Amino acid sequence: MEQEFPDTVTVPTATPAEVESSVKADNGVSGVSHQQVEEGEALLQHEEENEEEEGEEEEEEEEEDDSDDDDTNDGDDSGTDNFNTEKRGTQLQKNERTAGATSTLPHMFQTDQLLFYERFKAYQDYMLGDCKPSEVKAFIADYLDKVLEPCDWLALWSTDVFDVVVEVQDLDVKELKACVRLVLPLQCETRGCELTEDAFVSLLEATQHKVALQQLHVVYDESGDFDQTALAIEHLRFFYKHIWRQWDEEDEDDDFDYFVRCVEPRLRLHYDILEDRVPAGLVSEYQSLLGNCSQCFQKFSVLRSSLSHDSDSELDNVSMVEGLKLYDQLEAFKRKLHIIENPLLRYVLAYKGNVRPQCMQSRGPRESGMKVVHVVTASCSGVQLQSLFNAKLIPLCFSEDTEIQFHREPVSAVESCHKGDVVIVLPGIYSVSSSIFITDSITIEGFGFPDEVVIEKKRKGDSFVESTGADVRLTNIKFIQHDAIEGILCVRQGMVNMENCVLQCETTGVIVRTSARLTMNMCDLYGSKGAGVEIYPGSVCSLVGNGIHHCKDGILIKDFANEMDVMPSITLENNVIHNNEGYGVILVKPNCGEPCHAPVDRGEEDPVPSTEDNREAEVKDSASSSVRSTATVSGLAALQPQYADTNMASCSTSRKWQFTRQLSRNKEASCSRAVHDLKDHQVFVSIQGNQFKRNGMGDFGTFLY
Repeated sequence: MEQEFPDTVTVPTATPAEVESSVKADNGVSGVSHQQVEEGEALLQHEEENEEEEGEEEEEEEEEDDSDDDDTNDGDDSGTDNFNTEKRGTQLQKNERTAGATSTLPHMFQTDQLLFYERFKAYQDYMLGDCKPSEVKAFIADYLDKVLEPCDWLALWSTDVFDVVVEVQDLDVKELKACVRLVLPLQCETRGCELTEDAFVSLLEATQHKVALQQLHVVYDESGDFDQTALAIEHLRFFYKHIWRQWDEEDEDDDFDYFVRCVEPRLRLHYDILEDRVPAGLVSEYQSLLGNCSQCFQKFSVLRSSLSHDSDSELDNVSMVEGLKLYDQLEAFKRKLHIIENPLLRYVLAYKGNVRPQCMQSRGPRESGMKVVHVVTASCSGVQLQSLFNAKLIPLCFSEDTEIQFHREPVSAVESCHKGDVVIVLPGIYSVSSSIFITDSITIEGFGFPDEVVIEKKRKGDSFVESTGADVRLTNIKFIQHDAIEGILCVRQGMVNMENCVLQCETTGVIVRTSARLTMNMCDLYGSKGAGVEIYPGSVCSLVGNGIHHCKDGILIKDFANEMDVMPSITLENNVIHNNEGYGVILVKPNCGEPCHAPVDRGEEDPVPSTEDNREAEVKDSASSSVRSTATVSGLAALQPQYADTNMASCSTSRKWQFTRQLSRNKEASCSRAVHDLKDHQVFVSIQGNQFKRNGMGDFGTFLY
């Protein structure tokens, strides 16, 4: 009889002890009872459960460690995590040489391409904190003492004449110097001369082997041990090259936060210039002011050191008078620099240096007396062409001294124009990469509605459309601006008549320069990050029936009172100025000794006059206030906290920065009060029928300086 086996055989598991017992049983030594087998299986199952729990706990701990490491790496955004001892290799890039360049020198750390926020965080959190100008050097020395590796690291000693590899042996952070020795064999490159090893040895002996830290560039190392050293020296070098001024610690008012007043605005200006956010003319003016201020400070310092405190000689008296003159010049330069460095003051005041360097000359009429109608189109249908002939070309070309030229884009058409020419732009979207310069009296009109005729600027530049023509006309065109720094339309001189146009801004709006004239009718302007319309002294501006909205400020009027400045002449009728972030209309004007209070317009229910105490309360409670209040520097700082310190006090001037504003309780009252206040200013020739709605900080404000 055959024996049947089951399909599935279950083999009981056993512990090593049970296996040993079974082996002994097979040898006739002992056997395993059923109770012992069950106890062994239970013990094995308990051990397996413990092992699984321990494994899960270890995995959770590893995940927590990984997340902690990630958080640490995220926080180390500028290499200023000074006390991070767990290094996993360098986080910095190698400074690659340009293609085709050959050099025997080792690679350096690439640290000169840090972002704005990286430098901002390093200076604010680690290097300077809230120090005063007189404490800057002490704070920097303390920072370097904590961050720099004390010795045994290689660096490139770089000057205008040579680059040579040295080894740092010691540091003197108070003097911002390092004690170095030459690395042999000699690794160097020279410019315009030949230097031997003996020459370098003699040079180091003459300087007691001490080299300025700003002249050292840390040699690249993959271990990551010298990342913080490389970054710290870069922060130091950048600070003394672009931020620090020789006269900073000479300020009599030393009780202020140096980072807030000086470092932050100068750092922002530096990156604004790098990113082409500041007009070229203003950059040139700023650099010129820096040079003049530095020379004036040097002369003043030399003269001051030569004076004797106890001498009453005539020579010393003459020198003292000359010193006072130099001091006044120095303070004037410093004030101008501060205006350009501070973003808010640069926006409302800095215009003198903002002049285009290149000259725009008029072509005048053609010698032949011929006039040209320029037609701009990439392609058009027969119906469009027939309509164009009937509506425009036949009336314009009725005489023999007129011809027609066709262009594919508007820039070439405008560049081909002479006085009296007409440019007709057919419907389409025309992308241009360069600015449009209008130097003659011409007419540019779109053949259709503004939304159908679109000219869009793609690349950066000082302005989009720039006009110096005596009589320029723009109609039925939509301009879209992306990266123009100075304005979507800048009227430098002459006159521009603009009608039924749409201006979509992304940076700045329409600018009317001194002695220029602008007539803007039935246009729509929006999106400017500055003022929608910026009006300069001595200009004539007529705004009728326009919509100006969703800008930083609606209209910015600059009414300076210098000897050479004339008040602007403005006509403001039937405009709708609404939904601007700041003011509907803001007027910049000198204080001229006016009292620091403003007239208060209260209703009959609140006849109590405003006092100095309740005026401060009104500034704080501006959301529900309907009165005009005056805020000094502190009030302005509350409006712009990132530019909090704008104190411009000096011994040679008694002016104070003030800011008056009116906030509306409701729409109807807002319109009546704003118009009443505007009529008080002589800059307005006519003002009627305007509507002010939902402007964030009020309908009308005055910036007093």
